[in-house]
Amino acid sequence: MLGYLTAFSRRAIDTAWSFDWILFGAALAISLAGLITMNSFTGEDRFFEKQIVWIGVSLGACFLVSMIDLRFLRRTGVVVALYVLTVASLALLFVVGSTFQGAESWFSIGGFSFQPVEPAKLVLVILLAKYFARRHIEIANIRHILLSGFYAFVLFALVFLQPDFGSALILGAIWLGMVLVSGISKKHLIALILIAVVTVIGMWSFALQDYQKSRITSFLDPFADIQGTGYNAYQSMVAVGSGELMGKGVGYGTQSKLEFLPEFQTDFIFAAFSEEWGFVGVIVLFSLFGVLFWRILSASLQGASNFEMLFMLGIAVYFMAHVIIHTGMNIGLLPVTGTTIPFMSYGGTHLLTEFVALGMIMAMRRYRREVQMEGVELEV
Repeated sequence: MLGYLTAFSRRAIDTAWSFDWILFGAALAISLAGLITMNSFTGEDRFFEKQIVWIGVSLGACFLVSMIDLRFLRRTGVVVALYVLTVASLALLFVVGSTFQGAESWFSIGGFSFQPVEPAKLVLVILLAKYFARRHIEIANIRHILLSGFYAFVLFALVFLQPDFGSALILGAIWLGMVLVSGISKKHLIALILIAVVTVIGMWSFALQDYQKSRITSFLDPFADIQGTGYNAYQSMVAVGSGELMGKGVGYGTQSKLEFLPEFQTDFIFAAFSEEWGFVGVIVLFSLFGVLFWRILSASLQGASNFEMLFMLGIAVYFMAHVIIHTGMNIGLLPVTGTTIPFMSYGGTHLLTEFVALGMIMAMRRYRREVQMEGVELEV
């Protein structure tokens, strides 16, 4: 027993030394910004108290994962098992899933709810990192782009049919981003753009439901139906604009406090934050995200292998897609798709997944350092 405790203590000390506290601090500061914004909300739902619990759980998970040697993820069998389990969980939603806001995307057990699409995004990053790590030299072969696209499309289709268009869009963005960083040729990139155009036309004609089409048309002309389909987008733009330079102050955001802004704790928390903190607060928030991306990209350059490098680049794409889509949706540059912003929006499943992703990056940083030390010993 004493031996196990000693080994655990050594692992904890080693983890602390290799832990990227700047990256961790930026993510925690973003979470606290969301928490402060939630504390100014009113109503029966106590988002603030619940989010504190989820932040605590997520931080604990981040530290625990950072102590694991994740080189086992390079094994094909492990990655295939994770992918099959993910597909099965998404398919099971159509049988026993709970419906929330028209989307059958939750497993509910008692008072606990779990959204499997969030870890599915992380699994897709792992799968694509594994796939492209072995084929980065052959990426010019269109077969690898199509096959990787098929793996992503299976997840995309299962999520889109829930229907959860926002999460499906994130899955598509993860695949596209990882294909681009893997070294796609220009002619294949043009072909992908053409395929995307045809896909969008096909989805508009045969796949999108009426309410999803209404969101897109309201995005193109948000003032055409302010009291109907354009209401959310209009109220969000009002909230962001009314913050002006310095904001109205914490607790004085009228759009969220008086509940003009729907889902202000999740889909529109950026608008609620902007109203209370203003342009200055938004600059600080974007700076924190900038630090987050900088540290992840820096860590990717020191990856122990192509798998680790591509995984960390994929996590950066994953977070960046969420930030761009959520922010664009809140300021009227993109259609309303119901997408959270990393570390800031209310919710346990996405927050836990995001901090687990950070823990995985920390773990990869640790054994990268060990590889470098072993290399020095061999040279000596």
